[in-house]
Order: sequence, then structure tokens, then C-alpha cells
Amino acid sequence: MLIQSSSPNDPAPSEITPRQTYLSRRQLMAGLGAIAASPPLLAQSASGSGKLARLPASPSTVAGAMVLDKPTRYADATSYNNFYEFGTDKSDPAERAHTLKPRPWTVAVEGECAKPGHYDLDALLKLGAMEERIYRLRCVEGWSMVIPWIGYSLSELIKRAEPTSKAKFVEFTTLADRAQMPGLRSAVLDWPYVEGLRMDEAMHPLAMLTFGMYGEVLPNQNGAPVRIVLPWKYGFKSAKSIVKIRFVEKQPRSSWEQAAPQEYGFYSNVNPGVPHPRWSQASERRIGEDGLFAKKRPTLIFNGYEAQVGQLYAGMDLRRNF
Repeated sequence: MLIQSSSPNDPAPSEITPRQTYLSRRQLMAGLGAIAASPPLLAQSASGSGKLARLPASPSTVAGAMVLDKPTRYADATSYNNFYEFGTDKSDPAERAHTLKPRPWTVAVEGECAKPGHYDLDALLKLGAMEERIYRLRCVEGWSMVIPWIGYSLSELIKRAEPTSKAKFVEFTTLADRAQMPGLRSAVLDWPYVEGLRMDEAMHPLAMLTFGMYGEVLPNQNGAPVRIVLPWKYGFKSAKSIVKIRFVEKQPRSSWEQAAPQEYGFYSNVNPGVPHPRWSQASERRIGEDGLFAKKRPTLIFNGYEAQVGQLYAGMDLRRNF
């Protein structure tokens, strides 16, 4: 892997606020991780709203799934969001996403697979045992959070679909309904929102099909009722409110890659050595913990998940394949 250092200059707020379109510690012992995720800790620092349905889950035993970082406050994680289907300001999703109807909900599984089909939300909820995983979240804009998600490995669904030998990639499509999503009236992106993964990335145990956070079902503004979470990649790769999963032979063109290929590549792995064209990625601001003008923390290669996912990219030039 080829990694180069970048300029230490941090982005100004005006740089990370979207212009029109795109311009407008590794895990310790498994037992220690389980202790870190015990109910007393979560109840103290990562409780939900108390208004949404509870979603019971057990602490995950997947390697790397229970980071020891202090979870971000629920209020911060649900009020500072990028979900352009509801607007481009950070407060827009929390203010506008009440129009989203997370039930009834169906996800179509299509493409190069032996067992395509349509899964309603209840069927998806039963496909795997619910796990709580505490992941770091790193936004491409230079801020980060730590969130206790609830769900199971995406591979559980993929295995049931039985992809054929032609399935090299997985494409995700999100809901695009103007009646529910006022942000679709803007031309910030070409809707619907599309993302993609290489098959081995999608099959990695850390790739998560997610239904909840902080002990409750997902709030609308965080991608209800089902999304993916990919902790080693920048946040925009984790598609929200998914309605279609398609197995394809050719690499799909993701929405941000299509809008600004010079800024957002297909892989979009967190990499402090590869700057965004308009700002450095060497450091980050932890929401709710670091003030805007406080000293930032160093960003970790693969967001701190190198031990788990680094082998997926062995021999790749990570500057070219950004």
C-alpha cells in the first residue's frame, strides 16, 4: 500500500459546507471489548431518545467491532447529519425527516444471484441475530463520531441471496420519493442515491446491515429503517434508507463519484495520507467532544480498522484508488 503524508492544513467551515452540487486503538481482548460494551457503560454514555422502539441486541464478538472510544451523545448523533434527501444543512435531516415513512418497507435483492427476492422489514430483522457494535464514524468533511449501532453483518443477507460467479460488486440504491424527501427537489445529486462495494468488502464481517442505534430503532434522519455502516470508509459510503441491493459484474458508479470524480473515489477508505482536493484529511474534529477551535485528533488509516481490513487492499496504490 502506498501512503503519503499530506499538508496539515485543516478545512475551514466554508470548505466543508457543500456548495451547489458538491461544491455549494485496535481492539484489545474480546473479553475486554465485551466489558467496555456492558450495559452500565452504554446506559451511562450512549442512551437513546426513549421515544423510539427499543431494539434489543447483544455485544458483538466480531474482531474490531467494539471500540473503546467514548460514544457520541445521542443528541449530537441525531442532530448533526448528512442526508441530502432532506437538505444540505446539518440540521435539515432532524428537522425534516419526520416525513419519512419507515413502515411498510421492502428491500429488493436483484442481479447476479441465484435467490433474488423482496424482503420486508420484519423478514430482514429476523435474518440475523441483533448485535450492538460501537464503531467510529469519520466524515469526509473532517469531523467524526462514535456510534453504537445495532444490526448484523451484511454477509448474512448476501449469503442467502447466493451470488453467482459473475457478481463482483454490490450496488445499493436508496429511497427517492419526493413526497417523503424534500431534498430531492434540489439538483445537489442525481437521484436516487447509489453506492457500491467490491464483493469482498461487502462480505467483510465489519460491513454491517444496520437497523438501530443507541438501543433503539434508527431515527429517520440517520437512515431508517435500514442502512449499511462501513466503519473503515468515509461516511457517505454507508447508504441510508436502502430499497435495493443489486449484485453486478461491473463496478457501479456511486452518486458522489459521478458528481465529483476528482473529489470522491469509489473506494473512499479513510486515509490521512490522501487529502481531499480542498482540505487535509490528516486530522478530525470529534463532534460533541472537541470544540470547533480545539486541537483536533489525528485521523487513523482505515479509521483505525487497518488490522481488520487492511488485507483487502494489499498491493493497491491507495492514492490512485482513493
